[in-house]
Amino acid sequence: MRGGHLLGASLLLCVVAAEAPAQDMLRNVDLAQPAYSQSEFTRADIEARLAATKPGETLDLSMRSLNGLDLSGLDLSGVNLRAARLVKARLAGAKLDGAILDQAWLLEADLSGASLRGAHVFATQLQRARAEGADFSKSRVAADLSGADLRGASFRGADMSADMKNQSMGLMRAVLRSAQLDGAHFDDADLSRADMRYARAPGAIFDKASLKDVDAAGADFTGARFEGTKAEGLSLDSVRIDRGVAATLKGAVDLDRAYLQ
Repeated sequence: MRGGHLLGASLLLCVVAAEAPAQDMLRNVDLAQPAYSQSEFTRADIEARLAATKPGETLDLSMRSLNGLDLSGLDLSGVNLRAARLVKARLAGAKLDGAILDQAWLLEADLSGASLRGAHVFATQLQRARAEGADFSKSRVAADLSGADLRGASFRGADMSADMKNQSMGLMRAVLRSAQLDGAHFDDADLSRADMRYARAPGAIFDKASLKDVDAAGADFTGARFEGTKAEGLSLDSVRIDRGVAATLKGAVDLDRAYLQ
């Protein structure tokens, strides 16, 4: 078990070192290997560790393999899951408030209805995850959510902006490419420089959010709300958007290429 743990750590370090754009790491990882396809623990093991964690202590599951594990409904608030591997794990209805999920692997994981309020989700791989109705309010989310199902999810007050201070690993930002965002809430969220290309966001709420320099080419914003939204540099190239709403997005670019409804 320890050997698999160390193997996973070595692989992750090699990937991070070798790949400049840190949010495009899948090309260097064999997801069929045990570190990304098996679990070191059972649900009972995790429940026992949670029960043994004293008040004020933090359960450390960093770098561990929890792939495919059913952790739905568990209270994992504040747990350290940094660089943990949770490929296809089930976390539906789980409580992950304040949890550390930096560099974690949650490909195709089920986070539907989960609470991640105030969580740290940085350089996290969440491609094709299911997170309908999940709550990411006031979280730091610079993760790859390409193709994720985020219908009805809440990102109220979340920081999803690009990390401009440290780009040694490439530009870290929220990637919502081709994600399903129907009815999602981004009120007061900072999505500066996020990648929203081809996102489907009909009826989404972006009131008082920052969409500065967001690339939303090909996105669907029909029925979306943008009251008080900061839109300088927002690309509307091939975007489907309500005509009246588009006119209120001061500073947005490529409006002449948008599909006005």
